[in-house]
Amino acid sequence: MVVLGAIALAGCLGLAGCGVVADLADLADLRLMTSPHLMLGNPSDAATRLELPNNYLLIKPQFALSYSRDRGTANWVSWQLNPDWLGEVDRQNNFRPDPDLPADWPVITSQDYRGRRYDRGHLAPSGDRTASIEDNSATFVMSNIIPQSPDNNRGPWSDLESASRQLVSQGRELYILAGPIGQQGRIGSAQVVVPQSVWKIIVVMEEPGLEAGEISEATRVIAVNLPNVSGIGNRPWQDFITTVDELEELTGFDFLSTVDDDVEAVIERRADGG
Repeated sequence: MVVLGAIALAGCLGLAGCGVVADLADLADLRLMTSPHLMLGNPSDAATRLELPNNYLLIKPQFALSYSRDRGTANWVSWQLNPDWLGEVDRQNNFRPDPDLPADWPVITSQDYRGRRYDRGHLAPSGDRTASIEDNSATFVMSNIIPQSPDNNRGPWSDLESASRQLVSQGRELYILAGPIGQQGRIGSAQVVVPQSVWKIIVVMEEPGLEAGEISEATRVIAVNLPNVSGIGNRPWQDFITTVDELEELTGFDFLSTVDDDVEAVIERRADGG
């Protein structure tokens, strides 16, 4: 039914007489149904609607996210990673406000991070989008950035990012989600929330092109929750292994909702230490 709806909506968008359908919400619904970055679901039922300022859905070619206006960061970011996304493009470093957010919302800029003791930490990493300048540049919008402890960002968080790309080099395809938890203050004139910890979930598919229905009890699912503090720069990411069930308790989100319920129950309670 979802596929048929997407086909019907796509066909209508191609007809001059269907302009009434082609508003912001309908376009977002179409992207929701077709985005590879949401193959495993929409954890918070985010939508591109102004009445949901703290669960506002943005679906980009490079990743999808739920944004919180009041926090000034994403609630979660979700993305696919396979060899098609990787290349030789250099890091663009062009941090900038996200132009896809409503114009009358607080604008988050690099200035909000300047002089603070936090990195401009990526949720969807720059290193996961190196196939083109456009793809890499997309990761530098501030909706994909959180205030992150340097020891976290440049230590175990970075190491896990590298480990993910190593899995891809071995022929795997990954579906990844990441986001912040909690609050330990705010920074900048926009009052961006500094999270207490940052989490990540990595679903490891044996090869590119598999669908959610092909996930089994044997599928690897790596989940971590890293404290957003100093002093952890030399610790391995495996020290922070948790379960998807635990992250659901902490966030209130429903992860992996498109996976078979019986399979989901098994893989969400299992801790995978890499």
